[in-house]
Amino acid sequence: MREAEIKNYKKLNDLAEQGGIVIFGSGSDKNIPTGELRQAFAVESKVYNRSFESIPVKDALSVYKETVDALSPETILLHIGETDMDFFAENSAEFDNKYRELIGYIKSQNKKCRIAIVSLKNHDSDPQIEEINKHLKYIADSEQCEYGDISARKVWNPKASMDAASFVYSIGFVHPLKNKRPLYDLVKILFCYNT
Repeated sequence: MREAEIKNYKKLNDLAEQGGIVIFGSGSDKNIPTGELRQAFAVESKVYNRSFESIPVKDALSVYKETVDALSPETILLHIGETDMDFFAENSAEFDNKYRELIGYIKSQNKKCRIAIVSLKNHDSDPQIEEINKHLKYIADSEQCEYGDISARKVWNPKASMDAASFVYSIGFVHPLKNKRPLYDLVKILFCYNT
């Protein structure tokens, strides 16, 4: 299954522009309606979704090289770990190392790339997910990445945010939002639109 997804993303990369915003995640991330959200919130940068049904952190680096490298992203939103519950329980240090390897590779390819690590959703207060999120926050802090916490339900009100952004934009206070928008705003737009 993953090979078909990789092949599809490689074809799409031939049509894509470099330097945009890339979502690299798994599970429900694959269905994020990037085009609609980009338009609704006046995000001027291109937004590409290179998420998979399932991608363990052990495989993330090799898959990233095949599907995201060609895009030379200016911003990358990492949302990996959802499928790693057992691996994390077995060896949390190795989980951390694999995450750091991925971040190190991204930084080696583009020192100016903004990286955000997005927490796992934890609407049921699962203690294991809470522990993974603590590790993700620590990794983000130690690697000088942003941390987007979406663990709680109802992180924001997208309708009110969209109305406010539309109002401010319509009266001429701001230009269309470029990819230098604060990363946490991007995380909320792309990962919390349906909460």
